[in-house]
Amino acid sequence: MATARRSWVLRILLGLLALIVVALVAGYWYARPLLLTGTGYAAHNACALHDLSARSDATTDLPPNPLVPYLRTSTDDDGVVTASVLGLLAKQRATPIPGYGCTLGDPADLPTRDPVDPAPNPIVDQPVAADEAVQAAIARAFGDDLGPDEASALGTRAVVVLSGGHVVGERYADGFDSETRQLGWSMSKSVANLLTGRLVQQGVVALDDTGLRTEWTDERARISIEDLLRMRSGLEWDETYDLGTPITEMLYLRSDMAGFAAAQPLGHGIGEFQQYSSGSTNILCSVLLERAGGDAGLVDDLLFAPLGLSSAVWETDGTGTPVCSSYLWATPRDWAALGQFALADGVWEGERLLPEDWMTQSTTNVGAAESDADAYGMSWWLNQRADGTLRYPTLPSDAYWMSGHDGQRVYVVPSADLVVVRMGFSPGVEAEDLRSNELVADVVAALAR
Repeated sequence: MATARRSWVLRILLGLLALIVVALVAGYWYARPLLLTGTGYAAHNACALHDLSARSDATTDLPPNPLVPYLRTSTDDDGVVTASVLGLLAKQRATPIPGYGCTLGDPADLPTRDPVDPAPNPIVDQPVAADEAVQAAIARAFGDDLGPDEASALGTRAVVVLSGGHVVGERYADGFDSETRQLGWSMSKSVANLLTGRLVQQGVVALDDTGLRTEWTDERARISIEDLLRMRSGLEWDETYDLGTPITEMLYLRSDMAGFAAAQPLGHGIGEFQQYSSGSTNILCSVLLERAGGDAGLVDDLLFAPLGLSSAVWETDGTGTPVCSSYLWATPRDWAALGQFALADGVWEGERLLPEDWMTQSTTNVGAAESDADAYGMSWWLNQRADGTLRYPTLPSDAYWMSGHDGQRVYVVPSADLVVVRMGFSPGVEAEDLRSNELVADVVAALAR
């Protein structure tokens, strides 16, 4: 009897153990895409910071998330970074590619990238003609009037101010300088606008071009290049930076980012709803490369080399297509040069490189029946809404800007002949609390005195 009872108890325990194992395995496979998003972020972050900015403090640039304490990274002798959960689960690998930053998974075979000559860039080595009032405004942007913890949370790492094309103010946080590349995140979208303008000027593409993707044999064939620039393609999307959303799945789980975005169904009528979408920008750049018959080196030929942006690196996905939504790195001075290029409507060192009035068209808010992007033009954020009201009354009405994750900004103010760059790491800081708008307003006032 006792033996039978023990056998019965053992069978129950084994059954319970089997159920626990099944539950754990099922739970892991359910959570695996979320974990891979986290490890993908960590691997790419660590690899790119080391390769492009010579920084080894990658953990300081990870967003606040409950998963972060469990992430582990290791780097081999070739600079390949592997990230995992607790060193065991959901491993992701980021590989450095000379001249192209880092790519998750298996990188594409990319052409050798020659160094860009900085000679055409009058800003890169220009001495600072410091203005005292401008420097005071910059000090506030760095939180000098705050306590150490508050200033650290503000996270400002770089400010560059151009007035009339001259550097009148500049400052960097400890550990950063004028040679440190910084990631622009979604500021990359505005640069994709400039890349598009270059190809429009050359007659390679037109804003009303349709039939952009071979797989779009349905209503999506009517989506135009301008629809992608203005974020009104109608494709379903969720830009929330969280585990398991389309934006993070695209960036950290998909080797063909444009293909993933292009596969999304229509959720709205084309041109009827403006929905901010990194997917649309990556589709755009895949189209630009295909129409131009080029590869990732096309960006150098069309934009970086003519402007002398020697620090600029646009990372690619697994297909070799630049991640135009998010992954452009450059020094703050080269970001300022891009702002100056826009301010000059594409005239650089006496040569017109963009169609005349390209920036006027790009910064005209044509509006849409509905929008989740307050005052957005052709991949530039605008201060003036379609109805004439201002997003930020303290800023000039003609101000427009690039905007990126974690507090990246490049402001252009034509009426003040001004470009202001603010870069940093400011997770959780609301746009209104970045002090970047105040920086621009203070600089405008300082230079107008």
